[in-house]
Amino acid sequence: MGKTALVTGGGRGIGAGIVDKLAAEGWNVAFCGRHEAEAFAERTAELEKRYGVGALYVRADISSRQDREALLAAVLERFGSLEALVNNAGVAPTVRCDLLEMTEESFDRVMGINLKGPFFLTQAVGRYFAEKNIAGVIVNVGSISATVASISRGEYCLSKAGVAMATKLYAVKMAEFGVPVYEIRPGVISSDMTSVVKEKYDKLIAEGLTLQPRWGEPADIGKAVAMLLRGDLAYSTGQVIKVDGGMEIGRL
Repeated sequence: MGKTALVTGGGRGIGAGIVDKLAAEGWNVAFCGRHEAEAFAERTAELEKRYGVGALYVRADISSRQDREALLAAVLERFGSLEALVNNAGVAPTVRCDLLEMTEESFDRVMGINLKGPFFLTQAVGRYFAEKNIAGVIVNVGSISATVASISRGEYCLSKAGVAMATKLYAVKMAEFGVPVYEIRPGVISSDMTSVVKEKYDKLIAEGLTLQPRWGEPADIGKAVAMLLRGDLAYSTGQVIKVDGGMEIGRL
């Protein structure tokens, strides 16, 4: 049936861009989100018809152990195997507020979805790769917020800093099984998550925030993920691939 990739949070934004690009390159695509399956029936049918691959959507909250277990079981039941995991699912704080006003509830929600969920899903998939002797690939979608402080969403920054370290940890562990682990680190990407700050970043980009004077697009991230899953950077496990238009280059 060909190789299969699981993309968390693949129903919208960056995740949808990743799913599209992988399907276009011949991967069977499984993706998940928090909406019911009926909401993506048309989407999966379109992917299968357009690209001639298998497509599966599963409702899952990756911060839940039960949902993670059910998600992996559903993928293996449908496709028989799994060769790639893309940890993309993530949320911003429901309310952006000053660091001194952040609530524990917001902290727990963001860390659960952005860090705990992908960490333990990677653990489950890593065990599967090791037990089945599959030389798979694992990609974490991080953020420039891992290194750029934003005090109106500190819990998000902390979660993405954790993803950066999780990438290194799993790169070390999975090397013994021939499984590379990477982090894609997007900059300012056009999506529903950033739509609430569009005016702010339109202005900043116009003023030179990024060397390449435009918003990033989900397709930009999809291309980078596809490159890693093809094995184009096979001797670079543990590395960060920045897709940020040159935003983090220091300038005088």
